[in-house]
Order: sequence, then structure tokens, then C-alpha cells
Amino acid sequence: MKKTILSIALAVSSVFAFAQTNADVVGEWYNAEKDAVITLYEDGSTISGKITWMKFPNDENGNPKTDPLNPDEKLRSRARLGMVMMNNFTHIEGNVWDDGNLYDPKKGKDYSGMITLADENTLDLRGYIGFSFIGRSSTWTRKLD
Repeated sequence: MKKTILSIALAVSSVFAFAQTNADVVGEWYNAEKDAVITLYEDGSTISGKITWMKFPNDENGNPKTDPLNPDEKLRSRARLGMVMMNNFTHIEGNVWDDGNLYDPKKGKDYSGMITLADENTLDLRGYIGFSFIGRSSTWTRKLD
């Protein structure tokens, strides 16, 4: 009887050991170009992200970069540094967060998004309009230093 209970307890604990949670993606991540750090954080039960470091935070005139390509004229003067550029990512199952929204300030475009945690230090991000197979992917790496 003790062996059966022990076996069940080990089986249940191994399931939880491999389950992903929001905490697994929370932290600082370099974008693919390594010219920005996006800090992912829990926002209620979802994941959001904001730009917290930029390799080149200023424009050619020495002013902080803004969001001039934003389709909403009222947002064009907002600072890019500190901008929330992703939100509403919900943990679906395993290593996937879906149903999120992404904003690319370099293009001034909004996308639906999905995050896949490839391993503890690699994040695959997929941005798309309409269908997830029509879009673009980006691989981010965890900031370890």
C-alpha cells in the first residue's frame, strides 16, 4: 500500500514539475536584433511586456525615440522606452501562451500573438493578422547579465 501511495505521489509531482506557469516567461528578454530588452510581467492572470532598455534610445537629433508610425495620431509622441508593446497573453497549455496582442513600434503595426517557451532561455514569438500560419516569427533570448 505504501508503495502504491508513493508511486501515485511521485507521478503527480512529476506532472507539476513539467507544467509551465506565467512565472516561466516573466523576466527580461532581448529581442531578436538584441537592440531592445522587453520585460515580461504578470498582468493579472495574463502576460504583458514593455520596452525597458534600448541600445539606441535617442533619435538622430538626440531626442528620446517616440512612436511616429503609430496609426493613432495621439500616440505618435509617446516615448518608445517604457512602452507596453504586448499584452493579454494567456497560458493555454504546456509551453504556449496565446490570444495576445503585439505592437511593433518599428513598423507601427498591431498583431495577434503567440508565445512558445522553447527552453528556459529561449522564447519564440509569433505575430500574425488573422491566421497564425500567416505572419512572422521572432526568437528572443533571456537577458542573463
